[in-house]
Amino acid sequence: MKFFGDKKTDEVKALNIIIVGCGKVGATLTYSLSNEGNNVTMIDISQERIDDITNQYDVMGYVGNGASYSTLKEVGVDDADLFIAVTGSDELNLLCCTVATRVGKCSAIARVRTPDYNKEINYLRDRLELAMIINPEFEAALEIARILYLPSALEVGSFAHGEAEMIKFKLAEDSPLDGKQVAQISHGISQRFLFTAVQREDKVIIPNGLFTLEAGDVVSIVTPRRQGRSCLNALGVKTPHVRDALIVGGGKGAYYLATQLIHEGIEVKIIERDTDRCEELSVLLPEAIIINGNGTDEALLYEAGIETVGAFVPLTGIDEENIMLTLHAKGVSETKVVTKVNRFAFHEVINSLDLGSIVYPRIITSEYILAFARAKRASMDSAIETLYHMYDGAVEAIEFKIENESPITGVKLKHLRLKKNVMVSFINRNGRIIFPTGDDTIEVGDTMMIVTTNSGFNDISDILD
Repeated sequence: MKFFGDKKTDEVKALNIIIVGCGKVGATLTYSLSNEGNNVTMIDISQERIDDITNQYDVMGYVGNGASYSTLKEVGVDDADLFIAVTGSDELNLLCCTVATRVGKCSAIARVRTPDYNKEINYLRDRLELAMIINPEFEAALEIARILYLPSALEVGSFAHGEAEMIKFKLAEDSPLDGKQVAQISHGISQRFLFTAVQREDKVIIPNGLFTLEAGDVVSIVTPRRQGRSCLNALGVKTPHVRDALIVGGGKGAYYLATQLIHEGIEVKIIERDTDRCEELSVLLPEAIIINGNGTDEALLYEAGIETVGAFVPLTGIDEENIMLTLHAKGVSETKVVTKVNRFAFHEVINSLDLGSIVYPRIITSEYILAFARAKRASMDSAIETLYHMYDGAVEAIEFKIENESPITGVKLKHLRLKKNVMVSFINRNGRIIFPTGDDTIEVGDTMMIVTTNSGFNDISDILD
């Protein structure tokens, strides 16, 4: 599996990291954090899981209870820099992190998924003195909602606390952008945006003004908040409004997504096979239509309106079902489909199916934590606010907060010697998004995003050659 890029060998201090829970999220975190040169120790109550993960990665494994004082002392919590709890229990994750922060001096991150706790995340984080609480299902729901707001997009990433968006889309065969240079396109429309990356077949390019786009390219642009629709329309990418959505599966992710869509004025139907859960959802989501039935029943799907619905989102707990439902929906309608996939195995096979927009909750979780870990390894000149992987990890979009003066501050961009394949995509100055020219400067207090095909940047100074 290759997703997060090659291990970076540099002089940045490796972190000592303890991860409790060897499930899907734990395995993804182990891969990404160990691949960047950190020292990782895994804890799980299952010997089989520990054996599986230590056989795959160069990490230490320990069979035991991650909330136990003696266990944490034995695995070296006193020397740990970062402690992450991602078991299947929210309460256990919070307990593990609480014990770890009391026993050691590490930063602690807990995965918490229950909606009741989600409303209290800030309170829990502050009272328990945790560095972060991450909810994969909630974050995945936000990403799906952003995609459905711009249904022509394959992916939509949020930066600068929501003030900027990275939008990925594919150029159609009849696209007016086919055969045009980037500079020609940028000067030809009034909307504010910047081309950041282009994938052509198996190659990903950070384009300059002379780069010529072709039909079939998968293109990423960055735009200010809520200007994505007008920008896509100006680029000749049809962007209809989604007025209704059909969700299969009534779990936590479906609840979070439905809440977002209803807030945006989108009508929601949810198909859920468990009767008790249907009753719960009908109370939690009175504006939604809850259908008790099997979401893989073709007759039920047609009755629910799969042929005419604006968006279709399979959110069952089984990847194979989600993929099958997506292929069925694409075969019988023109609906916008977003597919949730939990596992990352057979990624190339999944890509070959042309499913369109795919959301990986555990990858979203991993990126948040990876950004935090990189920030801990960096100097005090900057901090990583957001980390976003694109094009199967070939491109990193990193948002830095500039906290102190450094070699990059106060210098016109045209005078900075940047590494190859690094683009300064925007500067966020007090909530104003600036698409920089060579005469712009980066100042203390700004946040700024770079897009690069390099990997492992920890500090803003890493962009300099």
